[in-house]
Amino acid sequence: MSLRERLALGAEGHQAPSAPAMADGAYQELKKSMHQMILERIDLERLKRLTPEQFKHELALLVARIVDDERIVLNQGERHKLVLDIQNEMLGFGPLEPLLADPGVSDILVNTHAQVYVERTGRLELTGISFHDNTHLMKIIEKIVSRVGRRVDESSPMVDARLPDGSRVNAIIPPLAVDGPILSIRRFAAQPLSLEKLLEFKSLTPPMSEVLKALGQARLNVLISGGTGSGKTTLLNVLSGYIPASERIVTIEDAAELQLRQPHIVRLETRLPNVEGKGEVTQRALVRNALRMRPDRIILGEVRGAEAIDMLQAMNTGHEGSFATIHANSPRDALSRLESMVGMAGANLTPRTARQQICSAITVVMQLSRLTDGTRKLVSLQEVTGMEGDTVAMHEIFHFEQTGVDAQGRVQGHYYATGVRPRFVERLRMFGVPVPDSVFDPGKVYE
Repeated sequence: MSLRERLALGAEGHQAPSAPAMADGAYQELKKSMHQMILERIDLERLKRLTPEQFKHELALLVARIVDDERIVLNQGERHKLVLDIQNEMLGFGPLEPLLADPGVSDILVNTHAQVYVERTGRLELTGISFHDNTHLMKIIEKIVSRVGRRVDESSPMVDARLPDGSRVNAIIPPLAVDGPILSIRRFAAQPLSLEKLLEFKSLTPPMSEVLKALGQARLNVLISGGTGSGKTTLLNVLSGYIPASERIVTIEDAAELQLRQPHIVRLETRLPNVEGKGEVTQRALVRNALRMRPDRIILGEVRGAEAIDMLQAMNTGHEGSFATIHANSPRDALSRLESMVGMAGANLTPRTARQQICSAITVVMQLSRLTDGTRKLVSLQEVTGMEGDTVAMHEIFHFEQTGVDAQGRVQGHYYATGVRPRFVERLRMFGVPVPDSVFDPGKVYE
């Protein structure tokens, strides 16, 4: 049976009525069959010698020839869409390409072949995009992970990878994923958000922005806390932008996301173990190695384990002005998690000694939150002031208070300074970046 005859039959084997627009099921079958026919006809050796633009042109001609030869009835829009889809299958990541090209999409969540969600402006929405079947989805996953030298199969059913643009990818397949392959993509912004943009989005206030600029220049150690997707890496990028260009910066990440603009940057990335379970390089090993690289500052993408003790010791032994992020629900929880991670390092420190190390190392803790309407805000900025007995003492400098939700579901609230003048103000003055006392005026309220 020819391609045209197969497409003319409905799901029950009855003749499908003639119509200008093709049903989605028939279109998916056409695209799948067309892809296979092109693979049979194309000269792969010649393909290697063509530029991407030349290949796209040749592919468009071949698709048009097959459509005419098979006498497949398509309108002009369907022909154009078919060519684009086939190009995406052969040169890109298939149905994901339109989503990857959309700057408004921040996350792509593929729940088996039949369901693709995206996040736009902080809210999840279901798309009309799907894959032929789970085998098709598996081919796309394999294409993604193979480009960064990783593999995914039954013996290694979980994988972290990165797209060419830096977007983070996580895939998990059967038998661990019961219903079929699951793919998650955290988009990588081509242009990182600036402090001005955060002010425009009301993620913080002008007084807070003044303090952030000064913190970046005055070599204070900062811990950025928040939940998944709350904007920790975004704020870390912004804060790092105020580090002087004369300083040597070493960044350490699980997946390289930071987009620093300084001229003297060394970027390090962890490595997972291979199939034999060998070759792993952890963040702790990279932190220790970074200390031998003469860094002025160390930026840790996310502290999550035994590397916490090495990070604190680095901050306490001359590497001031270092930054890190951590998953936590509040500044107090962030320090508690850090204490737990120090215990994971097997250093046999007493709880009080571990807290003293944290107090000596960390000066400022910033808390980020993604609110119910999808907006992200810097909800608290606190200073670590020392120990009171066995407890870490902290003073809140700025706070966001939520007062309610309007009829459209938008969060209502306001920012204010608590009136506490932080101790680090004197250090800011010493580094030539003084912040006026009016910044900490509790009488100023920002919506």
